[in-house]
Formats: sequence, C-alpha cells, structure tokens
Amino acid sequence: MDKQVEMAVAPPPELMRDVVIDAIYAAAQKDRDIFFVSADLGAKALDEFREKLPQQFIHVGICEQNMVDLASGLALSGKKVFLYAMAPFITARCYEQVKCVISSMNLPVTLIAVGVGLGYDHATLTHFTPEDIAIMRALNGIEVLSPSDGESAAAIAKLAIEQPAFRYLRLERQAQHAVYQGDFEGQLSAGVSHVAPGKDVAIVACGYMLHKALAARELLQRDYGIAAGVVDLFRVKPVNGQRLAEILSGYDSVLTVEEQLLEGGMGSAVAEALIDGGHPMKQKRMGLRDGFEVVNGNRDQLHQIYGIDTPDIVMTAVDLVGG
Repeated sequence: MDKQVEMAVAPPPELMRDVVIDAIYAAAQKDRDIFFVSADLGAKALDEFREKLPQQFIHVGICEQNMVDLASGLALSGKKVFLYAMAPFITARCYEQVKCVISSMNLPVTLIAVGVGLGYDHATLTHFTPEDIAIMRALNGIEVLSPSDGESAAAIAKLAIEQPAFRYLRLERQAQHAVYQGDFEGQLSAGVSHVAPGKDVAIVACGYMLHKALAARELLQRDYGIAAGVVDLFRVKPVNGQRLAEILSGYDSVLTVEEQLLEGGMGSAVAEALIDGGHPMKQKRMGLRDGFEVVNGNRDQLHQIYGIDTPDIVMTAVDLVGG
C-alpha cells in the first residue's frame, strides 16, 4: 500500500470501555489510592490492570450488591473508587445499595456501566437498560454522564479521576465513530455540546443515539431542505438548563431521541430543564413507549420495531417542523 494512502486511513474507533479503563489504570500506577472494583473480567484492559496492579484491582464476581458495600468502605477510607459491571447489573440489581449507602453519604464513587440502553441487543430484557437514566438520575447527589465516542469517554474518565464524586458513567458496548475532533474537553464543564448547527429543529440526543441524530440531520437537509441541528446532552444530570436554553433559542422546535422509556428519560430531563428555567418551547420526545414488546434482534432492528430508527427520526422531525 502507498505510504500516503496508508497514513490517510483513519484508525478504527476505540471501545469506550477500553479508553476509560486504560485511563484509570494509567492514573492508578501513580496513585495508590485508586481502586478498581469489577464484577466482570471480559476485557483485555481489565486483565492488564488485574495483573500489574493486583493490590488496587478487586474482582468480586457476580455479587454487585456486595460490590457497592465494599466500595463504600473503601471510599470512607479515603480511596478513589471505580465500580465496573454490565449496565443492568450495576444499576437495577444493586439500586437499593447505591441509594442507601453511596447516595445517602454522598461518597465519591464512580459507577461505570457498559452496554447501556439496548447495547446487549440479542441478550434481550435481562441485559436491556431502557430505564437506567430515569432511575439513576433520581438518586440524590449523582452526576449522570453519557459519552458518544472515544474522545468524550476519555475526557470524562479524566474528570472522574481528577475530581472524585458520586457519578454514573454510561458506556456504549460497541466502538463508536468519532464525533469530536480534539474539541470535547473544552466543552466538558458545560455538560452539553452544539455538535452541528441548524435552525428549523434541534435534535437532542446522547451516546449511541447521537450518531443516529447526525445521520438524520443529513437526510433532513438532503431530502426535505430542513436545517436540523444536533445537540449532545452528554451530562443528563445535572442538566445545564441555561446553556441548553441558549443553544435551543436559535431553533423553532426541539426533538429528543433516546433508547430509554419516555417516563423519566433524557427527554423528560430536557423538558424539565427548559420549563423550570422559564424557557418552554415546542418539543417532541422519541423513545421507548410503555408496553413495548420484548423481542430479539440486533440493535438497529430493535430501533425499527420501536420506532426510533433514523427514518423514524427524520419523519418525526418533518412532522414537527410542519406542524
């Protein structure tokens, strides 16, 4: 292959899981107070952490409730604790422990979930988390963060390392194409990013659905002449209502898109922030509806069934703009 052509080929996207674990591992090599507690061993990045820093890596096995209690003791001892497990098991399975132990004492523990939303598609309901945003943002004192690519995941990991706090970090299971090009860290404190400009409708999303929002934006412009913008609400709690309202003030309407049940999800967080801040505007929410059928299929097939795939986003935006 020609060297110039070879250099022009973009490297494959990194798994968010590996980006985050590698960042914590690098920091732990310099800081003996960093502890990584895992209910899983299904990643090479975990293997290296466990092998090289055995005194700072604890594998608890399939007992997430006990993992939370262990983390609380470590945090009370002055340790910087990171908990890691599949999304449904670090949220719903040990919710009471997180609420009564970590939240009640506002301990600086970061919960890292992999495979959020419908990420574990073929595993179906036991591995789905269509409610994790709703239940986790209901916890007192928590910060909920949902990166969309490797760069944003790395920046959020750095934040968690340098500024320990009670956080829930939602990671996609599959590698995601780059959204940011060296410009995310400067927007981290705002909690929201205006990824692509527009004027007719703003599509607000986070994580995996941000990529579908960007695809829908292109189709809306090409096929309907609709100038849609895309907003990344990567910090779902606390929502920066003032900055969000500033961004959305340039639009006629807002469409929120998520893999969550509509009750209490990201769209609800957007509506609450706008209304409570005195900035109500025309809004439509897309997500899973109560009573959705539990079926098997890959992620995109499930999106088609549940009416949240890219063509559904396009048509909903067209109706919203024309309505």
